[in-house]
Amino acid sequence: MRGLELARSYFEEFGRPMLERDFAEVLPHLAVGLAGSGSECFGFDDDVSRDHDFEPGFCVFLPGEDLVDRRTAFLMERAYAKLPKEYGGASRSLMAPVGGARHGIMRTTEFFSEKTGAADGVLTLGQWLAVPEHALAEAVNGEIWLDNLGEVTRIRSSLAAWPEDVRRKKLAGQLLLMAQAGQYNYARCIAHGEVAAAQLAAYEFSRAAIGAIFLLNRRYQPYYKWAFRALRSLPVLSIEAELLEYLITTGNDGEMAEEKAAVIEGIAADVIDELIEQGLTKAVCGDLEKHAYSVNDGVEDAGLRNAHILSAV
Repeated sequence: MRGLELARSYFEEFGRPMLERDFAEVLPHLAVGLAGSGSECFGFDDDVSRDHDFEPGFCVFLPGEDLVDRRTAFLMERAYAKLPKEYGGASRSLMAPVGGARHGIMRTTEFFSEKTGAADGVLTLGQWLAVPEHALAEAVNGEIWLDNLGEVTRIRSSLAAWPEDVRRKKLAGQLLLMAQAGQYNYARCIAHGEVAAAQLAAYEFSRAAIGAIFLLNRRYQPYYKWAFRALRSLPVLSIEAELLEYLITTGNDGEMAEEKAAVIEGIAADVIDELIEQGLTKAVCGDLEKHAYSVNDGVEDAGLRNAHILSAV
């Protein structure tokens, strides 16, 4: 049983009855689901995932103390702790993982503050640029099964995607990095006989390409170890995952270097086609650098548009 399925089943069998029986008076103010850190919140968990921080559990999101006071929250924590310790072949941990508890009773404001720095999910332009992308992904992943107040759903909706200006600025930076590392420096490193540097260039191109593809899909890139897993499931340009994996896992000798240079150009061409399809660029060429500056020109906010093109990556 996958983590999300396990969590929902555990909630329906034990959590919901507990809340309805013991906390009926505050139930209209609660939200319940599973979101945040952990591969199970993205649906990426497997047998290996069960070696740490994997357990039957769910999140109960509480509003402010004016609706659910501290004593009620404390009693709810005790009731949650008394739920069965084993379920579906998994056991609940007696210790919180590094970074704090991932399941149990938590204030909505604390959850979103920890992920984004904004308790209500309303981010300034500076915050949108500063919050790590994987943290935004953790704020909106998983599933919410119950939201009687609607607060959690509202905040998640407000954080669901980048503002368009931020998306364009970040995309412009990734495109420029792709151009510099892949279309320019990879071949030069090969010509210099610097095969290690060439591999770094292939890596930097791939890293920036992954970032650009997530932006073109209007999706947040999760923590790096799940980037390829998530990339393969995207609706746009997911086919590039295999090619990008090839670039960072193969050598740079002889004909292989020529083949990798061709792969880099092929990926660049596919990305440019998607830029044109989405109306993000006015450039007409195969040079990603020119497309990067064209995308940047489309940023409406003058201050953000005039900031360094790499300022958002």
